[in-house]
Amino acid sequence: MHFDEIDRKLLLFLQQDAKQTTKELSQKLNLSATAVYERVRKLENTGIIKGYVAVLDKHKIAKDFLVLCHVKLVQHKKEFILHFEKEVMNLQEVTECFHVSGDFDYILKICVQDMADYRNFMLTKLTSLKHIASTHSSFMIAEVKNTIAIML
Repeated sequence: MHFDEIDRKLLLFLQQDAKQTTKELSQKLNLSATAVYERVRKLENTGIIKGYVAVLDKHKIAKDFLVLCHVKLVQHKKEFILHFEKEVMNLQEVTECFHVSGDFDYILKICVQDMADYRNFMLTKLTSLKHIASTHSSFMIAEVKNTIAIML
């Protein structure tokens, strides 16, 4: 889809704060509220805007122990891959999962309370999944950048 400059700005504003009213956006974009509303609806209807969420402060909800866990499967059989992907979708501690190339097959982003919580997650949930050959965990020291905004 082609984006004009107004669409780009509109998407940027919405990624910064999706609770802005159509009136507020119209003032920033120098458009009528109706024009902004129609643009937003078009972006929603075409699937460019997939949804709206509240971004939580991990520190305030005690889920600020972030782990990147690299997972290697026993084999690259289709059934093993599909089974792992289905099972990982049910792990609430896993906030992101990427099928990757290289030495490992997957990278999981995991948010838990602390090291004890992560150990419990590993022992009772992750390592109980079938077809995992090995894991390698890296723990966050400091968060340098964290954004879900995508620049066009």
